[in-house]
Amino acid sequence: MKIAIKKTNDNARVPTYGSAGAAGADLYACLSEKEIRIGKGETVLIHTGIRMEIPEGYVGLVYARSGLATKKGLAPANKVGVIDSDYRGEIMVSLYNQSDKEQTIENGERVAQIVIAPYLKADFFESNDLGETERGEGGFGSTGR
Repeated sequence: MKIAIKKTNDNARVPTYGSAGAAGADLYACLSEKEIRIGKGETVLIHTGIRMEIPEGYVGLVYARSGLATKKGLAPANKVGVIDSDYRGEIMVSLYNQSDKEQTIENGERVAQIVIAPYLKADFFESNDLGETERGEGGFGSTGR
């Protein structure tokens, strides 16, 4: 699948896959300064400097990079970002510092990963009756007993 990318900044980097089997392509920080500091418990919006044309019927899902989360305690504030196929603005990553100290993101650093995935669009309707299942209304933790 080919995805058109438009740079909003000459220094922006096109997403890249870290290995042949990688599902997520790395998104890179495109900063106007050399680095940005993220204080303990703070959330900062990180520019990537790219826009993309995700095909209809697909979505871009922005996930944390495991290395950034485990080594620096930085992960997307919204846990998973959703980039709809009709969005044409710059992709940005809202990074939250869950560590106990200030962290730094450098220009060009990998800040998240994007997975392009197909989705189904549901036609929701109201109903008085729902089909019965063995689980029924069992909620959180009910299937582990």
